[in-house]
Amino acid sequence: MSVVKELIDSLKERGVKYVFGIEGGSWIPYMEEMRNNGIEFILVANEASAGIMADVCFRITGIPGVCYATYGPGATNLSTGVGCAFLDRSAIIAFTSEFNDDQLGKRVQMNVDHQALFSGITKWTFRLESDRVRESVNDAFDFALSEVPGPVHIGIHSEIVVKRSKTTLVDKVPETFSSVDPDSEKLKLLEKTLRSSARPIIAAGLTASRLKLGEKLRKLLDLHHIPIVLTPMAKGLVPHDHECYSGVLFHAMSRQLKEIYNKSDLVIGIGYDPVEFEFEDWMPDVPLINIDTTVADVSEDIDLVCDINCNIGEVLDFMTSVAPVNTEWDFNEIKKIKEYVLDPPELKGNLLGPIEVLRILREKLPADGIMTCDVGAHTHLIGQIWEVENPGMLIMTNGWSSMGFGIPSAIAAKLILPDKKVVCVTGDGGFMMMAGEIVTARRLGLNVVFIILADGELGLIRVKQDNIGVTNYGVKLYDGDFINEDTFFGVPVETVRKKEELSLAIEAGFERVGPQIIEVVMDGSEYNSLISGNFK
Repeated sequence: MSVVKELIDSLKERGVKYVFGIEGGSWIPYMEEMRNNGIEFILVANEASAGIMADVCFRITGIPGVCYATYGPGATNLSTGVGCAFLDRSAIIAFTSEFNDDQLGKRVQMNVDHQALFSGITKWTFRLESDRVRESVNDAFDFALSEVPGPVHIGIHSEIVVKRSKTTLVDKVPETFSSVDPDSEKLKLLEKTLRSSARPIIAAGLTASRLKLGEKLRKLLDLHHIPIVLTPMAKGLVPHDHECYSGVLFHAMSRQLKEIYNKSDLVIGIGYDPVEFEFEDWMPDVPLINIDTTVADVSEDIDLVCDINCNIGEVLDFMTSVAPVNTEWDFNEIKKIKEYVLDPPELKGNLLGPIEVLRILREKLPADGIMTCDVGAHTHLIGQIWEVENPGMLIMTNGWSSMGFGIPSAIAAKLILPDKKVVCVTGDGGFMMMAGEIVTARRLGLNVVFIILADGELGLIRVKQDNIGVTNYGVKLYDGDFINEDTFFGVPVETVRKKEELSLAIEAGFERVGPQIIEVVMDGSEYNSLISGNFK
């Protein structure tokens, strides 16, 4: 069997339906084999989008997403999306074309060391050899999926295309804590510490969301009545209206949440990944219990009384099998704080503000619809007040946090879930970074509504500048109108300035066959009062 056929057959066997990227000349034989095998190659406008789309593909399906880029600049572009998967904990397989062995290290056009390039942003990187194609691909998938999930990079050199594949034995992927049973002595310590606490608080994060522990968490809360705070990427684990839900750390108005967690005398981290927000950045000076698939990544300043690294679901089952604990929390006070955080006052002006935009969008997007959001000041607001029923219905990046994430993630979500309503909320800065992908959405005929919050500046940087009292510099994006056209790359544009216009534009956008852009001419001054206290 040829290397090309065995490679594509291996992808097919692992459930891969899409490969995202921009083809290079050496990739053409693989493209042809994909076409014959029913795997669709999704051409993107920028390789960074290919990595982001592969990331989102994993988040939705649980199958590692696959992306490709050619030599040099293709690979460096792709690295932005690969980095997203690395710090947002998504399993992807990233292929790049590489030069042959005799050209490595030479000054040849487009020639850089891809292995060195990807070594810091992947779990594993290697060059594919003909004697272990299927085995290497399976190893890569298994390693990408092992805790903590992340990207694997595979370099494919040109000469391998003409070779025949062979079979060799492979090493076993190492076992991780995610499948290990909890230690009985640590469980006893957990219960003892919990019962000695008057005001414990739970902090749940990205790992708990990825492992779909929402139902087990809700059972725990119903039994013990312990307040819970979430990290942004764990939105949906516990609904807003649950008595114990207390808000999202790090995002808009999180300074109000200090009134809750600063009164705690014990923090219990459950599937809490510090890649979003380190314990040291918010915890009061109290003991910590860490329940996760990996060991706690905390400084010596943290009083880590118990570190349980195992199957988290088994620990939650234990916690719901014991008698309820008695706490001294005032849930009426928590409710008042939460209501203010979830329903902040708007600034009334001549233009729409971000709070009003999100309230209108929440009314128009079905409960099972999906929002993807870009990085910017609006991300902090969305992360706090946007209500979702389950994890995965709000797709964001908070580990890598690269501007430009919103558009390609929405395209991937709609491609994989064609029956769902999908909307992307991005700032004008993020839109400028990935505007070319609007053509991708048009070519694929995907009905995604792209909402651009056009305030003419890098709002998050401007707020940070205001927060430390320096002159605003380097944040203004343009003069005059932003798009100022009826279409953009052949996609219709609706420019709105009023509440009624936005509501009608969203309704009409969802009725289209293809994509729709809604430019919201907006006043971003609300961000100062909403998020300025979040930063050191």
